[in-house]
Amino acid sequence: MANVRWGAGRRREQTARQAEFTAFVETTAPRLRRTAYLMCRDWHLAQDLTQTTFARMYANWSRIRHTTNLDAYSRRVLMNVVFDHAKRRSATELVLAELPEAAPRRLDDTAELHVTLLRALATLPLRDQAIVVLRHWEDQSVEAVASTLGVSVSVVKTQNARALTRLRTVLGQDFVRI
Repeated sequence: MANVRWGAGRRREQTARQAEFTAFVETTAPRLRRTAYLMCRDWHLAQDLTQTTFARMYANWSRIRHTTNLDAYSRRVLMNVVFDHAKRRSATELVLAELPEAAPRRLDDTAELHVTLLRALATLPLRDQAIVVLRHWEDQSVEAVASTLGVSVSVVKTQNARALTRLRTVLGQDFVRI
């Protein structure tokens, strides 16, 4: 009889952990998917990267569920997944001698502005993209970005400044800030 109670208690505990994880996924998924999209510019791939992030987190959920900042932890796991994916994909990339023509500089439409910004972001190295996305789109502090990417605060500041300079060069002087 004791074994029956013990088994029922474990099932209730497992069900509670699964419900807790499901609630976490429901609240976090849109933000992580948006961050993944900003990194890869493909909604389907962003969904896959987000799902991989959640799969990695679920495998360790009993250990990490009481982590003080699950949002920061999930961003770190997502960035690791994005970097891992980029390493695997880099062998299949096609290198061009010249960049395609730039988009028109007059940006009247919000969608056009969004596409232009994403194209400019794509010209940056992957780590610089991560810094710009986390720092400016996700509005994370320099310290939070450094923690997420596992680098020092000075690396984030330096690479952020260089990345913004590159973006200004790509976007040109005629680029209108909204």
